[in-house]
Amino acid sequence: MPYLRALGRALALAAHSLRSWLDVLVQLIAFALLCVGVVFFLGPVIEWARGRSATMRTLAARWCGVEVAAPYRPAPPDPVRERDGWYRDGNQLYKRAFWIRWQHRLTWALEDPAANREFGWQLVNPLVTLLLPVAVVLGGPRVLRGYGRWTRWWLGPRPAAERRRNWFHRHLEALGHQLGILALSVVQLAFSVVQLVVVAVATPLAPAVVLWSRSITDSLRRETENWTGVRIPRPYQPPPGLPLPRADGLYQVGRQLYEEMFWPLQNARTRWILGDRATWRDMAGGVLSTLVSFVCSVPALVLFGWGMTGIWTLWVWRPFVSPRVRWSPLPEVSTHLGALAQTPLILLALVVAVAPAPWLARQQARFARTWFGPTESARLAQRVERLERTRSDVTVTQAAELRRIERDLHDGIQSRLVAMGMKLGAVEALVDTDPEAAKRLAAELRAASSEALTELRALIRGIHPPVLSERGLLDAVRALALDSPLKAQVTGALPGRAEEPVESCVYFAVSELLGNAAKHGAKRVTIEVAFADGLLTFVVTDDGLGGADPARGSGLRGIERRLGGFDGRLTLTSPIGGPTKATLEIPCQLDQEPSSPKTSTSSETA
Repeated sequence: MPYLRALGRALALAAHSLRSWLDVLVQLIAFALLCVGVVFFLGPVIEWARGRSATMRTLAARWCGVEVAAPYRPAPPDPVRERDGWYRDGNQLYKRAFWIRWQHRLTWALEDPAANREFGWQLVNPLVTLLLPVAVVLGGPRVLRGYGRWTRWWLGPRPAAERRRNWFHRHLEALGHQLGILALSVVQLAFSVVQLVVVAVATPLAPAVVLWSRSITDSLRRETENWTGVRIPRPYQPPPGLPLPRADGLYQVGRQLYEEMFWPLQNARTRWILGDRATWRDMAGGVLSTLVSFVCSVPALVLFGWGMTGIWTLWVWRPFVSPRVRWSPLPEVSTHLGALAQTPLILLALVVAVAPAPWLARQQARFARTWFGPTESARLAQRVERLERTRSDVTVTQAAELRRIERDLHDGIQSRLVAMGMKLGAVEALVDTDPEAAKRLAAELRAASSEALTELRALIRGIHPPVLSERGLLDAVRALALDSPLKAQVTGALPGRAEEPVESCVYFAVSELLGNAAKHGAKRVTIEVAFADGLLTFVVTDDGLGGADPARGSGLRGIERRLGGFDGRLTLTSPIGGPTKATLEIPCQLDQEPSSPKTSTSSETA
């Protein structure tokens, strides 16, 4: 009786899990619609598919005896209306909360690590459950408990899942990244064809269509960096400003005069779009990146599909449907022994399919960077434009810093020195008439001078910490980690010293990030240090509540202004529920200092 009950449950689980392929199909269709601009379906579809996963977690607890908790991050809160009646999201205002709510829920669904595991489970689980009845017949009811643990591994919470992934999982994920880059390249190709047609047939519509298409290219750049770590900067020239009228109030374009601004502005935007080499490189890249991605990913996909279909044919189709099967180019199989003989070859094909996937994905990304990234001239133009834009911010920041130092000196040290001078006058007056009172005042003066010295040292540390000059940036950051109330860990190494202004900028930026993490409920923080290709990188990750936004915090805006003065940038990833990951990048050169003191590569506070 227990065997029959277990077999019935295994068959029910297999029947139910086959519906997951329908979820996969619907999600792929929603993703395709997202790529062509229909953005409203992917988020609700992902949340709808989670209902099937919730049912499987319930069945795993009821039939397999394994409790499986929900692994998802907390849902984002509803937008809050501000006093003026508007809803704010970053620097954008909305009259209604619908758009903000939809954006936050889509980001929440896509950036949750559980979403990737869930999609993989929807693909793989039906194949496993088709073998489950056979396993129950051979192994008895305890096989169901093993299936429950399998379900918990896929659909349960895994706080350190990224660190515990095995070799096959990492490489299979990289194969998925290859296919993702291929899909985005195909979409880019389609939009490149549309752009060419519009430019040739309806030139006045070109600016709007090209700008719309650039959002697709930006998605390819962003996802390629997320998947492979290869950064692809935007290469586009800055947009033109508004046309200025002549003295008579008319707008001039060549020999033509206009009373309204519309046509001069349209003409300037068209010249800006068609004169930008990046526009044509995007179109060419749509063709070439698709070809390269096709060559890199399709053979591995075909081999992987051949292996998965072979396993299904040998161990599902043959035992239950047809006793004799032939899976080309392998010989015909009619017994379990023959299937066992062919299975190692099929497993080897699966390993060969996924083994080069990480390397091939990076090659696809590097090729995409060649066409969708900036050329050297575009990079220099962007740097000049960025420096011009940040120059005023740097000036304002420096003025504010000088005012802060002046205020601290005036309200702190100066007032103490004035008080000490008055007490010195009293000591001079009392030293002959009341020596005891003079001694007490002298003792108070000694204590006041010690306090003034302590305050002055704190002020100096706020301007430029001595440890930064004496030990360098890495040891100064380790000192910050040791002084932080968080459990902080610093990893990485620097091959030399940067210029003092750069070190000071990074030091205070990291100090601000540590303070923000402690203020928003974090318990642990990691600081990763690296230097490669002339780029100094600090990655600060905390386990706080998330939801950080530079538009809402003066501290993060101050960090952006600091980095902007050195042509650096702050990249912030902070989904609702955490974790928050802040990446500081500054282009610079390091001076080799073989005589500098050697230190360990990590430190941690208790």
